[in-house]
Amino acid sequence: MVRCSLKDLEMLQEISIETFKDTFQAQNSPENMKAYLEKAFNTKQLERELSNTHSEIYFIYFNEDLAGYLKVNINEAQSEKMGEDSLEIERIYIKTSFQKHGLGKYLLNQAIEIAMEHHKNTIWLGVWEKNDNAIAFYRRMGFIQTGEHSFYMGDEEQTDFIMVKKL
Repeated sequence: MVRCSLKDLEMLQEISIETFKDTFQAQNSPENMKAYLEKAFNTKQLERELSNTHSEIYFIYFNEDLAGYLKVNINEAQSEKMGEDSLEIERIYIKTSFQKHGLGKYLLNQAIEIAMEHHKNTIWLGVWEKNDNAIAFYRRMGFIQTGEHSFYMGDEEQTDFIMVKKL
């Protein structure tokens, strides 16, 4: 796992778009997908994320190939007010061709390590209510659903489950 910096902006943008499209394109309209990708992964937005001292982004490699990435947030960088004792896993994505190799579990365990380094006692994430595979994975990893929040895919309001794990 390698921490990203501004020099990784182009690679981060490419993997962000690829993995998000692979995960959600089939269940969303092309218009909403395009609108979301342009808003969430434009150069200026990713520069802000990489420059935020309360966010950390990491690449994971498999046989020297970029396979996925992890983004965690603490303090005011969290997308919901979950308190100073919490760390948010905002993004955890593995390229389709690298799934089923334990990389997601590895990144999740790394997020737990990062949380402990920052003296956090809770980790949490939002996961789309229709992403059954991810929900099942997080449950196996000890997360429980504690609520939900809105997520906008273009102009469509969707529901993300808030899932939490105490450390």
